[in-house]
Amino acid sequence: MSPEIADLLRREGPLPLARVMAIAADHYYATREPFGVAGDFVTAPEISQMFGELIGLWLADLWLRAGSPAPVILAELGPGRGTLMADALRAIGRAAPALRAALSVHFIEKSPRLRTLQAKAVPEAAWHDDLSTLPTDAPLLLVANEFLDALPLTQFERVEDGWVMRRVELTSRGPRWDRSVGANLAFLPAEIRDSPPGSVHERNFGAEQVAAAVARRLAAQGGAALFIDYGYSGPATGDTLQALKGGRFADALETLGEADISAHVDFAAIARAAAAHARVFGPQPQGPFLQAIGLDDRAEALKRLASLERRAEIEAARVRLCAAGAMGRLFQVLGIVGRDWPVPAGFPTLQA
Repeated sequence: MSPEIADLLRREGPLPLARVMAIAADHYYATREPFGVAGDFVTAPEISQMFGELIGLWLADLWLRAGSPAPVILAELGPGRGTLMADALRAIGRAAPALRAALSVHFIEKSPRLRTLQAKAVPEAAWHDDLSTLPTDAPLLLVANEFLDALPLTQFERVEDGWVMRRVELTSRGPRWDRSVGANLAFLPAEIRDSPPGSVHERNFGAEQVAAAVARRLAAQGGAALFIDYGYSGPATGDTLQALKGGRFADALETLGEADISAHVDFAAIARAAAAHARVFGPQPQGPFLQAIGLDDRAEALKRLASLERRAEIEAARVRLCAAGAMGRLFQVLGIVGRDWPVPAGFPTLQA
């Protein structure tokens, strides 16, 4: 645990998990290099250029079928090192040069250190602390890959006397859960309220608010959004809070501020929040989605121009992105489009 968070818990604890997660994430991303083989985790854009390229082609296809409106706002939530956007822009420039000329790039990123890295990958980008300052005078194309999972989480636990809200406190033996505050049952789905003691239910109110805010923008200004993350479709019980440090799982409370902390995303809750304002498609597992928009063909095209060693690397990346035992089933994809925009590629036509 970082000294800053330990001092905060000593002064003000116990504190709600969501507040502690927010402070821990800000400290972590401001002080560490989390991405890549030298960091704590590897995201899909870092695995292969194919991921970002296919996202770019997905956006270009939808824009063309929407009538090629111009200008266009292209935004990314939590852009990491800018790798996904750089790959997407390269693919867009080749497949739809008119879109490349019409768009302006915007990153939603608070970390000054990460902004510096992103500027090296995409020098033309403009930066925002949150969605509120994004331009509203043009259609919005938005991507969020592994963004929702890191937003502050609220956990409820069933104890003998009912449901409580989990808080974090620091004791002489280290951090532990405080269970002294009762939960508001309005936040708990009826399906899980009778769960046995020890059950944990998670709500990511921040993620639901982001999805709703994006959907409202799409309803007002047109466009589409793509959310990609690891998760499930609830309502459900289970503690999915996790921390990664040095590429290995670590104790989430013991490493606050020193490790990547996240939780699985309830895509059913995200879909409900967005569907009140815009059309929602999915969630669809990442593997079938990427294959539907051309992953296998792109891999074969790259392999035709590569050495034997590089061919093996491309195939390994393809499998890692789409295999059910790797990222293909755990990661889910949710599409949101303005009500007069076409059905996006890669999804069954049935809406969520």
